[in-house]
Order: sequence, then C-alpha cells, then structure tokens
Amino acid sequence: MEGITFRAWRGPHYVTLAELLVRLGGFGLGLRWRVECDEEWDLTAELERRSAGDGMDTLTLLSLVAPGVQLIDAEARGFVEGIPVVVLAEVDSSLWDVRAADGRVLDELRRQFPDAVTLRRDA
Repeated sequence: MEGITFRAWRGPHYVTLAELLVRLGGFGLGLRWRVECDEEWDLTAELERRSAGDGMDTLTLLSLVAPGVQLIDAEARGFVEGIPVVVLAEVDSSLWDVRAADGRVLDELRRQFPDAVTLRRDA
C-alpha cells in the first residue's frame, strides 16, 4: 500500500479519527474496521472489543469516536472481505500516517491536506 503522512494539528484544530473517516467519503462506508490502541481506558477497550472477529462497520466506529475523541498511538485498519485496504495510524497525537490500496484515497487526502508527504514504502 502507498501512504502519506501529515500533521494532526492544524493550528488549534486537531484532525480526529472521526474527521478522517468522514473525509474518506464513500470509499470508507463499506469497510469493516479493527482498531488497536496503546492507551488503555474505557473507549479504547470498547474499540478493541468491537474490533474482534470481522470488526465493526464504519458508522459504528464513527459513532464511537465522534465528535472529538483524540487517541494516542492508535491504528484503525479498514478491510474489504478480510483484506486491508486502508490504514489510519495516529502517531503520538501529532501525525497521521495513512496507507491505502486505492491511490485515489491518498490523492483526495493530499488535496485536503496539501502539506502531506509520501511515506517510504518500507515505513
């Protein structure tokens, strides 16, 4: 998968997981999600519980992390028929690393976040 990285903080505004899910648009709607978090608290436990098996649908994930939940060192993987097609990794609450099997997803995020840079393939 190709990838990009960009700053999570936009001045005083933090780009949340919920915001990224919305910005995925129609591409993200049919995905099943599994989330892993380094933090341990009620919400992260619920996210990991719902990630068991085939994961949760996009609207369930969105309902859990909206409107302004900020996670630290979390990774959300979106799957189609058990194959990962997008990875949203929140790095230390300061960066987003996004990988996607479909380059159009990255192109759209580059348009929305013009400071995004391409991740190395082995990163």
